[in-house]
Order: sequence, then C-alpha cells, then structure tokens
Amino acid sequence: MSILVTGAGLVGTAFAQEAIAAGEQIVFVDPAPRAPYLRFKLGDKGWSLLNKDVRDLPALVAAMQDNGVHTVVHSAGLIGSKVQDSLYAGFDINLGGTRNVAEAVRLSGVKRLVHISTMGVYDTRRPVSVSVAEDFPRGARRGYGNYKAAKEMILEAYSDEYEFELMMIRPANVYGFGHFAAGSSGGMKMQAMVEAAMDGKSARIPQSQTIDNEYVHWKDVGRAVHIASTIAMPKDYIFNVGNGYVTRFTELVETLKGINPAAAFEIEPDGAAKSKAQAMDITRARDQLGWAPGFTLADGLKDYMEELRAARAFMAKNS
Repeated sequence: MSILVTGAGLVGTAFAQEAIAAGEQIVFVDPAPRAPYLRFKLGDKGWSLLNKDVRDLPALVAAMQDNGVHTVVHSAGLIGSKVQDSLYAGFDINLGGTRNVAEAVRLSGVKRLVHISTMGVYDTRRPVSVSVAEDFPRGARRGYGNYKAAKEMILEAYSDEYEFELMMIRPANVYGFGHFAAGSSGGMKMQAMVEAAMDGKSARIPQSQTIDNEYVHWKDVGRAVHIASTIAMPKDYIFNVGNGYVTRFTELVETLKGINPAAAFEIEPDGAAKSKAQAMDITRARDQLGWAPGFTLADGLKDYMEELRAARAFMAKNS
C-alpha cells in the first residue's frame, strides 16, 4: 500500500518526510523531478519516482493501481505569476491536471484525496476586519487564486458524486528550502533573504514582494497534510494552515538582521506591494486536526538556515 504525491516540491516533500517516518511508501508523480533535491530531503528509502505529468490520465491510473495507492496528496500545479503569464497553460496544467487526478482516484478506488490549496483562494477584494475563516468567499479574479478555487470545486463535485474522502489544506505562504520550479515568487523571495542573512550579504528584493504576509514553516505544513491524510474524517474538510498573524515586511527584515546584522536588502522597483489585510483563522485546524504551528518566525528562519547549510554540503559532496 502506498501514497501517491503529485508534485515533488516543497510541500510534497514536507508531507513525504512525515509519511516515510511513519512507515508509509511514497510514489511521486512529477514531470521534471530534481533527484538530488529529493535525495537530500528524503534520503534513499521510502519513496519512488514516476517521471510523468498530471495531464497524463492513463499514467496516473496505472501509478495508482500498480502501487496499491490508498491515499493521494495533490500538490502539483503552477503558482502565481507562472499562471498569470499564461492563463491557457495554467488552465491546462492546474485544472486539467486536477480533473485527471480526480478521475484517476475514481477509477482506481482510492479512499482519500488530500488537496493542497492556498490562502490565495480567498476574495481579497472584499473588506475584512477579522481573521479569514474557511467559509469566506472564494475567487479574486486573478488566475492563480481563481484556478485554485476552481480546483477545489472540481474536487468537491467528484467527491460528492463518487464518495471518496476529500480533505483540503489552505496554507499561508510556505517558506523553506525548495527549488520553486512551479513559480513561487514568495518562496524565491524568502530564500534569497535567508541566504543573504546566512552569508552576511545583500539580497535584491522586488518591491512587489515587500508585502506584509502570513507565513508558515514547511515542516508545519507537512505535519498538517500528514494529519489530514491519516485522521478519521472530521466534521469539516477544509482547513486553514498558517501562523495566524500577518508578518510585516519590516518585521521579517528585522528578524533576519537580528540573526545576522551583516545582511542587507535592496528594494528593486517593479510595482506596488499588495499586502495581506488579515491573517487566516486557524481555529478549525486546532480543534479538528489537533494541529497548531510549531515554529515561530525566528525559529523557522533559523531552521531554514540550518537546512540550507546542510543542503549546500550535500550538493557539494554529491555533485
């Protein structure tokens, strides 16, 4: 019996670490996997890799049936500007891929599908004065958020009709050592800033990324997804996963400079920053999943640096 994970990126590997430690076998489906990255994150045991695309329905069905898959974690898809730069490609990969994952789950008799969504599904055009709960309206007109909202609704329709278990996790901006091939500009910004603090150097940050935002450490997300994949179905099925507060960009800078005063951050003009007004309400995840964030921002950034140092040593040794 195995768990199939679409997408071998930061969230997919965060979940896989938890699952492998619990004795599960992971099968990744990713069209452009980075083997050294996976070996660094996961070691050499407990996982296998299928170099296929979520747009390949027969390959998904075969992977699920051949490996006795009982649970699917769907994290594959384009992110942010990669969707906005080509709405057609984003539609094809994100929505077409999600349709195929749902259909493969149906055809293979998989028991549970855990979908990795995003806080970007919320309609930020609407005024909000309190933390954003899971029943807040979806859709904000931009491609990434709207496509993520549409993915959720596709999976809801499939789950209701074909009676498989559906869990959906909506993370805040996930930070941690990744390859960011799917296009996470927020992830790339954070990695550049952490590297600058670690090395005592300067990082150039686009002005559009100087936003006040809600963050969540990758290990906290992996733990939440693992709980969602194993817990008996709770009352609700959609869960916000974040730190529960908005971090100001100035606070992020001050925290990193507190770790290393030699760090410097140069802002490159590229457009106005669109900050988050309110954080997500994570009460439901606390009450029904027994989940709460384990990392403060400072502790999470220090952990990030430790992993980056280890990754550099690993890549140098195995290059």
